[in-house]
Amino acid sequence: MLRILFLVMKTQRADLDRLYDGIAATCDCELRRLDSDQQRNLKRYFKDIDCSDYDHVMIMLRNKKVMKQARFLRKIPNLVFLEHDAWQNYTDHKYKGKFSRLYRKLPGAIVISSGCTVARKLRDEGIDARFVPKGYDQALLSDLGKQRDIEAAFVGSVKNSAYQDRAAFLSELVRRGEVQILRTESGDEYLQALNRIRFFISADIRFGEYMLKNFEAMACGCVLFAYDQGEEENQALGFKDMENLVLYRDVDELLEKLQTVQRDPELADRIRRAGQSLVAERFRFDLIGRDVVRALEATTTSGKGTPR
Repeated sequence: MLRILFLVMKTQRADLDRLYDGIAATCDCELRRLDSDQQRNLKRYFKDIDCSDYDHVMIMLRNKKVMKQARFLRKIPNLVFLEHDAWQNYTDHKYKGKFSRLYRKLPGAIVISSGCTVARKLRDEGIDARFVPKGYDQALLSDLGKQRDIEAAFVGSVKNSAYQDRAAFLSELVRRGEVQILRTESGDEYLQALNRIRFFISADIRFGEYMLKNFEAMACGCVLFAYDQGEEENQALGFKDMENLVLYRDVDELLEKLQTVQRDPELADRIRRAGQSLVAERFRFDLIGRDVVRALEATTTSGKGTPR
């Protein structure tokens, strides 16, 4: 059984505890939660850590802080990045190209990316990248069987600079009177909101991969409308247009397909049930955690001691 030292953020926007549990259930995992100061100075944090005690050191920390510490990270043997944000490497965003630059400085590191296309692009650059998708917290999110009184809506943020295309797209839908934009707290308030929505409008415009909310909406029984991230991504995830979700490329296509499923409740219900079954079978965090460990098992080597 692999022994992994897993370093994560003490405070983060998304609650990934069930993912961490899924990883811990499949290996001998020592989970440590680092505060902002600890993330800023990993050399000091590792002063008393003997890396030879572990098969891998895996990190899921604040990228802004990690990217400044490549010189020290080179000294950590069997380093693994569990990465949900590397899609920004290939967008017109402040992190464009920065993930590639970091990983090229760390030739022995493994990157587990949540995007199939992103992982392939990284491999094309000579980086050891493997694909394990995002998923959802099966302990929190489910279909409660309640009456759905919100026809079409998006729940989440549009203010981050990375979400400019999302914000513009949703604003156009709001202007046309077709979609509501909702904000909730995480936890039960988010669960209740998803269970009120009939058609969840995801707007990951040109992200190159599907964000957490897609899996979460399907798990809660919404019919998911998602911006089409391409055939490579769809095949990897088992996403099938008009079968287990609805894919679109622009506002007009979205509205046309929305009218189609609104006029055909049986079709809408088939898509809803198929999407819900898909995520329950493949994308629960307990299963994703297992897959993270499996992605590492084939290449485990012995540790090399304490970095200095």
